[in-house]
Amino acid sequence: MTSRSTPPGIGERTERGGRLPATVFALGAVSLLTDVSAEMVTAFLPVYLLYTLQLGYVQFGLLDGLYNGATAVLRLVGGYVADRLRRPKLVALAGYGTSALTKLLFPLAGGSGLGIGGVLAADRAGKGLRTAPRDALISLATPADRLGRAFGVHRAMDTFGALLGPLITFWILSQLGTGSSPVFVVSFCFAALGLIVLAAFVRDGAGTGKPLPAQDPVSLRACLGLVRDRRLRRATLAAGLLGLATISDAFVFVVLQKTTAVPLSVLPLLPLGTALVFLLGAIPLGRLADRIGRWPVFFAGHVLLLGLYALLLTSGGGYPIVVAGLALHGLFYAATDGVLMAYAGPLVPAPLRASGLAVVQTGQAVARLISSSLFGVLLANLATGTSVLITLSVFVPALVGAGLLVRGKRREA
Repeated sequence: MTSRSTPPGIGERTERGGRLPATVFALGAVSLLTDVSAEMVTAFLPVYLLYTLQLGYVQFGLLDGLYNGATAVLRLVGGYVADRLRRPKLVALAGYGTSALTKLLFPLAGGSGLGIGGVLAADRAGKGLRTAPRDALISLATPADRLGRAFGVHRAMDTFGALLGPLITFWILSQLGTGSSPVFVVSFCFAALGLIVLAAFVRDGAGTGKPLPAQDPVSLRACLGLVRDRRLRRATLAAGLLGLATISDAFVFVVLQKTTAVPLSVLPLLPLGTALVFLLGAIPLGRLADRIGRWPVFFAGHVLLLGLYALLLTSGGGYPIVVAGLALHGLFYAATDGVLMAYAGPLVPAPLRASGLAVVQTGQAVARLISSSLFGVLLANLATGTSVLITLSVFVPALVGAGLLVRGKRREA
C-alpha cells in the first residue's frame, strides 16, 4: 500500500482487487444517459453551425470554446458549494437539471449566434456545477488503491453513452433530414432519464445517504488556499499547459474529415470512433494507472495526441487515416480523462475534495477555451495544414514542460 509520505498516483504500486462501490455504477448510469444527450448535440453542432447556419471558423471556434470552457468558473462554484453544504449530490442534481433544460432551448435560439451562445453557456454551466461534485462522490466512496479502476469504469459507462449519442443523431438525420428540433427533443429525453436515476439511486456520504461529516465548516478561504498546495498546483499547471496546446474535439473531427477527403456525411459519425476506443481503453488504462502510477499514464496519453496531430498533417489517405486518428484520439482520452481525477483526488483532504478537483478541472477548462478560440482564428486566416503545424510546434514544448512538472512531482515524492 502507498505510505502516507508518498503522494498517491506518483509511480505508486498498490494492492488491487476488491469490489467497487455501488455509487460508481449508479453515477456511471447517470453519465451514460447524460452523455447520450450531450454527444447527440456535440455530433450535430459542426453540421448545424458550419453547414446549416453557415458560421465562419472564428465564430465556430468561439462557440466551441464556450461549449468546452464555459464550465471554468462554475466548476469552482460547484465544488465549493458541494463542500460547504456537504451535499455533493444536491449540487450535481442542479447541474444535471440545468443541462437537461437547455436541450429544449436550442431550437428556440434559431440562427442567432448570440442566442446559441447563450444556450451553450447555460448547458456548460450545468456541466460546470455537476462535474466536481460527481467526481468527488466517486473519489470519496472508493478506496484509494482502486481509484484508477473506479474512474475507468465510470468513464467507460460515460463513453458508452457517447458512443450511442452520435449513432442516434445519425439515425435521426438520415430519417428526418437536417432539421434541428428532433435531435434536441430526443436529447432532452435522455438527459431527463439521467436526472431521474441520479435522484433515485445515488446517495451522499460515500453511499450512506447522510451528509459528509465535517469537524469544522468549510470556508471559502480554505478552498482558495488549495492553490498553495504544491502538488495540486503542479497538477493544475501541467493539465492547463497541455490544454493550451490541445485542439478541441470538434475541430479535430472537422480537420480529419477535410484532410482525409472522406464524405461530409461521415462527419457526425467521427465522435463514434473516438468513443468506441475510449470505451475499450478506459478500464484497462485505469488499472494500469493504479499499477504503475497515474501521472506516467496521463503523460503517455498526451504523447499519443502528438501522434494524432502528426496524422492531421497528412493529405488524403481516406478511411485508414481516419481510423488511425480516431484510435489515437480515443486512447488519449482513456489515458487522461479519469486518470487525472484519480491522481488528484487523494491529494486533497476529504472535506475539500470537490473544491480540489474543481481547481484541476478549471485549469483544463480555461486552457481549452483559449485553445479552441485561437485555433478557430488560425483556420480562418491560414491553411488547415499550417494551422495544425503551428499547434504541433506549440504542443511539443508544452509536453516537455509538463514532463518537467512530472519530474518535480517525483522529486517531492
